[in-house]
Amino acid sequence: MKASRIAAVGLVAAAGLWIGSGYFMPHHSQQSSAAPLPSESAPDKLFRVAVASTQVSAHSRKLILSGRTEADRKVMVTARGGGVVTELKVRRGDRVTQGDIVAILSDEAREAQVAQAEALVTQRRTELNAKRRLIESGTLPRLNLVDLESQVKAAEAVLAAAVAERNRGVVRAPWSGIVTDVPVEVGKAAFSMAGQEIARLVALDPMLAVVEVSERQLAGVKVGDKAKIRLVTGETVTGKIRFVSKSASATTRTYRVEVEIANPDGAIPDGITAEVAISLTPTPAARIPRSALTFSAAGQLGVRTVNDGLVAFVPVAPVEDEQSFMWVSGIPDGALVIVQGQDFVREGQRVSPVQANAAVSAAK
Repeated sequence: MKASRIAAVGLVAAAGLWIGSGYFMPHHSQQSSAAPLPSESAPDKLFRVAVASTQVSAHSRKLILSGRTEADRKVMVTARGGGVVTELKVRRGDRVTQGDIVAILSDEAREAQVAQAEALVTQRRTELNAKRRLIESGTLPRLNLVDLESQVKAAEAVLAAAVAERNRGVVRAPWSGIVTDVPVEVGKAAFSMAGQEIARLVALDPMLAVVEVSERQLAGVKVGDKAKIRLVTGETVTGKIRFVSKSASATTRTYRVEVEIANPDGAIPDGITAEVAISLTPTPAARIPRSALTFSAAGQLGVRTVNDGLVAFVPVAPVEDEQSFMWVSGIPDGALVIVQGQDFVREGQRVSPVQANAAVSAAK
């Protein structure tokens, strides 16, 4: 009992000394009361925003349209004379050049007509040569010379008609291309009046990429401009605009545009899907991240910039969308566009601009 009382008295004495030390040694409270307040020692810190410098350049906006390939020329070769098809020189898929024989029709006395006309020409010329001497000597009147010369010319005309009729029995390719269809067989009759179809011919060089352009986009499309064509096969080729229609389609109110593509080997087929990218007239624009775009209090699209430490709002107009970035017009060259933190500041606020990281600054 005596030991426990001594311990209790010691604890009470120690507690009293600790409490009394605050009164007898007040230097800690004096130092804390003398310390200045944070607001009195340092000014308010400015809000930090990330900025990127813009560069205005002439940018050609790309108009991307979906279309199809189309052969430059297509024709159904027909028989110009009557007869029976006796020989076919081509098959489906054959490549022909201009003047190649496609089919041959039966003779139908064409050679006999040519021989008869040649004999008549020979007769008329012989008569003219024989009587020319008599006319020059004065034995026959000179008026007979005119009559004989006209007879020779008439006989030559008959011969030319007979030769032309004989040539109609041979069907030839009007130009170079590929045979896509042969709807006749040997032994089938062909009539000149009906124009019997012999073979379908398609020219694959050059190939055309055909698209339809709306009336709002037509102003930027011009003949001679280059275009890139991405085929459904994955191949990408370049071409040149050769035709822009001046008349709109009555149903779609769009205008036909033809892009000419070199296709010497015929690798690009007719009628496949193609995506055509046409570069329009260049306009001054700057490339910025899409995240930098914001709206003003009035609902106007634009960006926030920093000028002499103050935030300003600059309205912009979209020129072209590139997924992560956008080309816009209306931004002055060299302006510091806020790319991070633009939604947390307001116009006229003083901020602390810092350069954005390399990934963001690539937008300039």
